[in-house]
Amino acid sequence: MELQAGEGRVIAAAGLGRVLVATAVPVERDAVATALGALSPESDDEALGVAGRAHPPPSSRLRSSRGNPHRPGGTTAHGGSGSGAHGSSGAAALSRALDAQVIAAGVGPALAAASTASALTAAALQGNPYDLVVSAGIGGGFQPEAGVGSLVVANEIVAADLGAETDDGFMSVTELGFGTVRHHPPADLVRLVGDAVGARTGAVLTVSTVTGTAGRARALRERHPTALAEAMEGFGVAEAAAAHGVPVLEIRAISNPVGPRDRAAWRIPEALAALTEGFGKLLPVLESWNRHDQ
Repeated sequence: MELQAGEGRVIAAAGLGRVLVATAVPVERDAVATALGALSPESDDEALGVAGRAHPPPSSRLRSSRGNPHRPGGTTAHGGSGSGAHGSSGAAALSRALDAQVIAAGVGPALAAASTASALTAAALQGNPYDLVVSAGIGGGFQPEAGVGSLVVANEIVAADLGAETDDGFMSVTELGFGTVRHHPPADLVRLVGDAVGARTGAVLTVSTVTGTAGRARALRERHPTALAEAMEGFGVAEAAAAHGVPVLEIRAISNPVGPRDRAAWRIPEALAALTEGFGKLLPVLESWNRHDQ
């Protein structure tokens, strides 16, 4: 990729310029930021746009920065490449082809949507909008397709419990005629990312209540036979991205099986490590993918 320096910003001749990564909680944010920081030893929070970090991740030189105290994890869309209130060094900016901001947007689809929309709006008002939004974190996996410790990339982002219970069973908002319950990430990007990180691709369900019984797990799979994982934020992030006309991607590292709630079976550290490793592998894909070729 050919880069040009202009007015303190990095201008990519091809591929993505700015990426917003929305996680739910700080440990997920830090897992992603570790992969981003490891790409360049000169990176710092201002170059990466990491919002509200409590401490730097290992193997990187990220300085602590605080985001908006009124938002989960901070959501100030100051971005990288010298565009924001704090700015960044030209060396740090020029060391990266990808300008990424990572936020801890909060738990659940509503807060995730609000936080993501706020970051997208702030960036647009600054004249430096994002080219892609990624919903990232850990989640439950439907067995046996999505084993614990594996990665899943969504080809559909589905609001699984947005609708109404009827005498004939569950009806989605779409079936009721009130909107959509599905967002489709760019198919070519899903394929490229899946190949790069060795992930299965399928539907990722967004739920407001995490599945805790075998019966509900069966019901979700019956309604969504292509589902590989469930989490709580993807659809909210996708709604905010769609409102701004920005494509969305969702990637999940599986920390536990979907089904009976068994804390002893959770493998959160392993899933966070898989998330970090996966982001390290997908960065070249994000740097080269061009949304305007679609």
